[in-house]
Amino acid sequence: MAVVTLYLVATATFILMHAVPGNPLQQEKAMSAVIRQNLEEKYGLNKPLLQQYTTYMSNMFLKADFGISFKQVNRPVNKIIAEHFMPSATLGVMALFGALVFGVILGVFAALNRNGIPDMFAMVLAVLGVSIPSFCLAYFLQHIFALQLGILPVGGWGGFAETLLPAMSLGMIVMASMARLMRSSMLEVVQQDYMKTAKAKGLSRLQIILKHQIRNAVLPVMIYFGPLFATITTGSFVIESIFGIPGLGQFFVNAVNELDYTVIMGLTVFYSGFTILIILVNDLLLAVVDPRIRLA
Repeated sequence: MAVVTLYLVATATFILMHAVPGNPLQQEKAMSAVIRQNLEEKYGLNKPLLQQYTTYMSNMFLKADFGISFKQVNRPVNKIIAEHFMPSATLGVMALFGALVFGVILGVFAALNRNGIPDMFAMVLAVLGVSIPSFCLAYFLQHIFALQLGILPVGGWGGFAETLLPAMSLGMIVMASMARLMRSSMLEVVQQDYMKTAKAKGLSRLQIILKHQIRNAVLPVMIYFGPLFATITTGSFVIESIFGIPGLGQFFVNAVNELDYTVIMGLTVFYSGFTILIILVNDLLLAVVDPRIRLA
């Protein structure tokens, strides 16, 4: 099913790209007709559409070759992915790890103090996290920690310090969503029959919370976490632009603006394949956590 899904994604992207009027070479106004004709011959843009499709799909599935960028001189799409995926992935992993840890803790803290001041504080913080756009938070963090306090760099990429502000900007909305989801899941689990059974057995409150309530409440968070992991680790154009991070997000957006067919299709298929892989791993982890899934 993963292969079929990738095939359908690649086909849909190919059709949509070629449905857009013009081609990458027609955007170059200063290019002579002879040069344009030679380049169209080199890249196969003058061939019938079916032949272009067959060539692209065979190269992609049989050789794992996404072709060469039309706009970047002598840069294969595979090389672009290899060189710029790691900054996006590193930033995404840091943002998600922080969001998962603090989001779950905040959600559990709010649920265990339902309708109290801690619950209200946690939910106000979660609502603020969801409401504030990541680019606004990014500029705010830059102003406070870089310009005013001077303890973190305002941008760039290289060391651990450069990752902190973009990871916080990217992870805040995720943390807030996870906190709200964890709180509602905790409150739903506490009404289940097995919770009453655990109390009847004489288990301590700490044992009930750790072994029964949190373990079952975290399942919806894990389901939400899987696709989100694939999305956030493949690059955020806005955050990468603000902090000057050489990730994949900027290449994807620039490729769309420039009608760079090979980069658009290559990154789309790469994103799709990575997402399918992460969802598969996430499903397997759910089976490890929940015995009911293994039995099913």
